Amino acid sequence: MSTSTGVNVLRYTALAAGIFYGFTHQRTITATQRAAVDKKEYEHKLQLINQAKAEWAKKNAPAESAKPASGVITDPMDPKFDLEAFFNNLAKENP
Repeated sequence: MSTSTGVNVLRYTALAAGIFYGFTHQRTITATQRAAVDKKEYEHKLQLINQAKAEWAKKNAPAESAKPASGVITDPMDPKFDLEAFFNNLAKENP
């Protein structure tokens, strides 16, 4: 063996340091990629939620045809429906 003990110690120390660096660097890369994937998935879910909210608002929007120019709500399923106002309006329109 022509190499001294000190040289072998330096070689194995460099090898161990390189393996440690490679391991930590790979963990950093993997964590960054995983965070990017999680962020993209979260943004996609957020976009779907906003789309569902918009569809729900469009579906549950009050109908414009239920409230004529007189201002009386004629839809009996509407929570603001007033039967007396409806009959008074009906009497005005059909004397």
